Amino acid sequence: DFLVEDKELTKQRRDEAVKSSLFVYDFDRSGASIGHRIKESFSYARTELKQILSIELEPTLRSQKLGQLRDKFFDLLGSTEDSALFYQLVKNNFSSQIDINASVAVDRILEKGVVGNKRVLITQKGKGIIIRDIDTQQELKIDDIDRFYDLESALQYFNQTIEQLITDEYAADTFAITERFAKLIINPNITFNKRETELRKEEAKRSVKPIYFQVKKGEMIVREGEKINPTHLWKLETEAKLKIKSPILGTALSMTVMIGILLALSYIVLLRKSITFKGDSKSLIFISLTLLFMFLVVLLYNTVAEEVARGFYFFSVQTLLFALPISLGAILISIFLGLEVAIAFSLILSILASIAVEGRIEFFVYFLVGSLLAAYGVRNCRERLVLIKTGIRVGLLNIVMALSIQTLYGNPYAPEGAISFIAGFLGGALSGVIATGFLPLIEMIFGFTTDIKLLELSSLDQPILKELMVKAPGSYHHSVMVSNMVEATAESIHTNPLLAKVSAYYHDIGKINKPLYFVENQVKGDNRHEKLAPSMSSLILISHVKDGVELAKQHRLGKEIIDIIQQHQGTRIISYFYQKAKEQSQRPRSSGRVLKKGNNSLAASIPTLPGGALKGDGKKRESRSSPVKEEDFRYPGPKPQTKEAGLVLVADAVEAASRTLVNPTPARIQGMVQKIINNIFSDGQLDECELTLKDLNQIAKSFSKTLSGIFHSRIEYPEPIAKGETNKNRENGDSNNLPAPHEKNGSRENKNEVKEDLKRLGMS
Repeated sequence: DFLVEDKELTKQRRDEAVKSSLFVYDFDRSGASIGHRIKESFSYARTELKQILSIELEPTLRSQKLGQLRDKFFDLLGSTEDSALFYQLVKNNFSSQIDINASVAVDRILEKGVVGNKRVLITQKGKGIIIRDIDTQQELKIDDIDRFYDLESALQYFNQTIEQLITDEYAADTFAITERFAKLIINPNITFNKRETELRKEEAKRSVKPIYFQVKKGEMIVREGEKINPTHLWKLETEAKLKIKSPILGTALSMTVMIGILLALSYIVLLRKSITFKGDSKSLIFISLTLLFMFLVVLLYNTVAEEVARGFYFFSVQTLLFALPISLGAILISIFLGLEVAIAFSLILSILASIAVEGRIEFFVYFLVGSLLAAYGVRNCRERLVLIKTGIRVGLLNIVMALSIQTLYGNPYAPEGAISFIAGFLGGALSGVIATGFLPLIEMIFGFTTDIKLLELSSLDQPILKELMVKAPGSYHHSVMVSNMVEATAESIHTNPLLAKVSAYYHDIGKINKPLYFVENQVKGDNRHEKLAPSMSSLILISHVKDGVELAKQHRLGKEIIDIIQQHQGTRIISYFYQKAKEQSQRPRSSGRVLKKGNNSLAASIPTLPGGALKGDGKKRESRSSPVKEEDFRYPGPKPQTKEAGLVLVADAVEAASRTLVNPTPARIQGMVQKIINNIFSDGQLDECELTLKDLNQIAKSFSKTLSGIFHSRIEYPEPIAKGETNKNRENGDSNNLPAPHEKNGSRENKNEVKEDLKRLGMS
């Protein structure tokens, strides 16, 4: 005897259980405290606004103070910012009528509950819903659906309540501000929990046990010539399953051991031999998930192919397997982790896939060859069209492989052979198409930065680069110069030129916040650091790295670029201000000098700083400074961790130093480049990246060549001589082209320095 599930009756009972399951809504208790937050935020704003208006401030400083007040006000309120509303409230002096009446009205509304979409709620009328407190997880069944407001009815009730509360002196503009304020703070506090509702439906469905009927031994299941109905099919399927005895546990254990050995061997080889594979957890997780996903696709596809082959006589499982997009995995791995990793991945996946299709060796070769071509085709993928082209190439190769396999089994020119060719081409083409859709998703989930993404970021029309060009034109020009230098060099030291170039574009975006404190953006004669203590100046310069990282995260530039922005200064010392601070600490200071109020709002806003910094408005500087600490004048790091980061650090320093050269000749440029690289190397800034002395030698040559091209000499065109003038220098003439008096001696000293630097870097 055996039992057979009555699927129709079981489905009917389960559908009834699902229909009886109640919708779940979450209740946000934090909305109950909105009235208190309104009063607290208004009270704080009135006090602060009174202080701001009571003292005479410069417009920029007052605007800054109001901006800080705005941020704090909306933070206390716990809502999104509305600048227009804020300045209306400022104009209204944060009237107490607004916060008192608004808090009363809002409390009344939220007490009953506000839902975002009442149309879904109305469908449960007469049935009821479950209200669940998201803090305590307590649940309550509510039958009265009409008690809840939606946003529109809540605002109507708010206006009605305000009209009842207002007095005669309640101005029309104040009412308008209150109404706008209500739209900001009234938000749904009862939300539909779709996930929990679906889970409860599934739980209700699972709670209904299958209904069985018994088939006795010797009972006739179906007679010859009798029309088969669903009941007959259920009986036959159950009987067939009972006859099959598969060693599932043993098979699963064997597959697990084999996959583990393959992965372990591949990991060891790649870690020791591969240049691109780092063995980090993110890469390992990505490889594992991709391998698992592709293996499941193979299993599912094979099952579907078997079912299709049963239904259509002109299709065989072998024919349909040619359409399997197996090279998809190799494409994804090659794009994100490199060709070497993709080759190892292709080998493992091909072995597993061939086992899944009954261990057929010809399909192992078919899967492996297609995957290897796909991985190679996208190794330097810089546009999405390459994926489609590679998919087509793999499809054409699949046709050749299908022809070879069909020749082994019979006539390749039969109709089944033609179907195999079409299926093979589709398998390759689909791999490229599917990969195109997967790329943005993987970039978002794993934080990878592909060459395609880098090409998009390399456009100078990016908003952050436009902002840099407008606010800090000198820094923008410097960044473009650095990008040209690193791009020309990266290929020769076997690193990613596109990543280096794009990172150079963005490495100084942190200077957008305080552009005029950086020399390349300063107007001649206007140096803001003259009024600041050295420690203050160093803090401002150091802050551009942190600001750059924050801006990069806001604009989603990718982890690789963010890391280079963070590392592009390493732990280098700001030597100019460090030496200046040491000089100031060694000579006595006059205690009578006072920083006048309003002279320097930036310095006055920082109460204490190391190394003799300012202490506030109207305070005198102390006659003796605390000891100057070198670490206070160093960038926080970390040091460069990759070749690209080290290259950008060196290029940044070299390009900045090149601007100080007077009458730059190739010899002077080479000497300057060698000296800068030697100082960086001696300071240990390149200790944690993979740049070798050979790489530094190549970098020095490339930078010298690039800068020599930029600063190449030009023919001096003579100006027309006016009648009566001689060839002598006129009183207001241009004599900048004359050599400096000390040029000859300086050239000898410079040559000696160049030789010494060349020896240190192995270039003598």
